[in-house]
Amino acid sequence: MSLNTQLIRSLKAPARPVWEEPPSRTGLTTKGGFLLLCCLGVLAPLWIVIVTSLSPKPVIDRVGGLVVIPQGITFVNYTELLSGGQVSRAILVSLGVTFFGTLFSMVVSVLAAYGLSRTGSLGHRFLLMALMATMFFGAGLIPTYLLVQSLGLTDTYLSLILPSAVSVFNILVLRSFFMGISPELTESARIDGAGDLRILLTIVMPLSRAVLAVISLFYAVGYWSAWFNASIYLTDQQMLPLQNVLIQLVQKNTEAPTGLQQAVRSGQLSSLGLQMAVMVLALIPVGIASPLVQKHFKKGMLTGAVKG
Repeated sequence: MSLNTQLIRSLKAPARPVWEEPPSRTGLTTKGGFLLLCCLGVLAPLWIVIVTSLSPKPVIDRVGGLVVIPQGITFVNYTELLSGGQVSRAILVSLGVTFFGTLFSMVVSVLAAYGLSRTGSLGHRFLLMALMATMFFGAGLIPTYLLVQSLGLTDTYLSLILPSAVSVFNILVLRSFFMGISPELTESARIDGAGDLRILLTIVMPLSRAVLAVISLFYAVGYWSAWFNASIYLTDQQMLPLQNVLIQLVQKNTEAPTGLQQAVRSGQLSSLGLQMAVMVLALIPVGIASPLVQKHFKKGMLTGAVKG
């Protein structure tokens, strides 16, 4: 047997266990049909939203609602939204809050997880129990609002970051991942004179790129999609993030954001087309970021959640 033949056989998928029956044609067809329906259930609404956002106003009026089959393409909704009005400002606000909020949350979460992963550190068990207790018991909305107000954070961008800056679940996932790193590596670095901060930056974090990418995506999606904090802590319309502007557009009996009312009333733009365009703009960052960290999902989540 040649070396190439042996190599090809070694690369083949492992044989099925003896207790598993070979897949039948009916079973494979059923599984494929079910997966196809799931994909259509996800892609069909997205297709309708995109097509409606790109459809001219006469087409939307003639159809009487959402457009399924394209009958002309126009980017007027997007040009109006991105022409420097409130929507453009809201996009910048959301991008800024997402970037700085994710950065702050990751710094706090990584430091907390690394400290809790050192089982011999001072107050380790007490701090761990205190953090886990917050997953089941919360102060409530009114005390939280009074705390934010007493700190003078209302009508500031910090109110969109600090009240929800840290997720205990994410800290526990990071802690589990850090505890899975071989202690021989950290001990050898400590013998060479490295401190905890240097060990974290030069050893622990480079070995934890997968879980860090996943947790960063979790935080970023949370900040980008958040709207509740802005609705209760902000009163200035110019400070609202994109999600709150989207709510203003899709709510009934609510005027469009400043700069779009005249175009809608004059018949130049379709209110439904604007709504769909804002929804597409809100989905673009998540659609770009998710595939970039998709390869880290399995390794990051399974390694961080299962030890041993």
